[in-house]
Amino acid sequence: MSGSHILVLGGTGPAGTCLIRELLYREHPTIAYVRNPSKIPHDLSSSPLLQIIKGEMSDLPKHSLAIAQSSTIVLLLGPNSLRISDPQLFADIYSKSVFPLMRERSVKRILAMGTISIYEPEDKPSLIRWFVVLVVRLLASIAYVNILNVGQAFRTDAQGLDWTVFRIAGILGGADEASWRRDRDERDTFVGWQRRGAMAKWLRRCSRGKR
Repeated sequence: MSGSHILVLGGTGPAGTCLIRELLYREHPTIAYVRNPSKIPHDLSSSPLLQIIKGEMSDLPKHSLAIAQSSTIVLLLGPNSLRISDPQLFADIYSKSVFPLMRERSVKRILAMGTISIYEPEDKPSLIRWFVVLVVRLLASIAYVNILNVGQAFRTDAQGLDWTVFRIAGILGGADEASWRRDRDERDTFVGWQRRGAMAKWLRRCSRGKR
């Protein structure tokens, strides 16, 4: 049986920090599963609504404990380094760890970050998008393939789960409280550049089953 928390993986990056701010602002019990808890700002880590679990994605017992307490999982993970050598790294995190543990713990809802490199049949042609994807493919080919494999992992291995892969082109804005408060009041952007505070607000709504 699933719990009531929202589990954030990737919570020490700027986008994850903004999401945690939004969840705590909405007084929602939150779990941050992180490798380095010291990267979470003190004004967040001191909140009684935030539980911090230190662990690696490969640490299945700790990962399972975090998922067991959650109703929704939000993953803000991605290949942000040109030194990544395994094109299956992030897809395997989902297929071999996250999805099986979700089924084991009866957790259905998951939102995961992707990029515009992932194409869907209903997408409209865009020259700018084509150029951006081409540059990424040429300069960071392993990262590019990683993202494609993440999209494929959800299509083939996420049966029975309520999943959303949100695709970003680029996210702007800071993760400090002032930037988050300012950016969260921007209107939703479904195509184009997005600000972290606004994206956090949208993710919070989606985690509650709204769009």
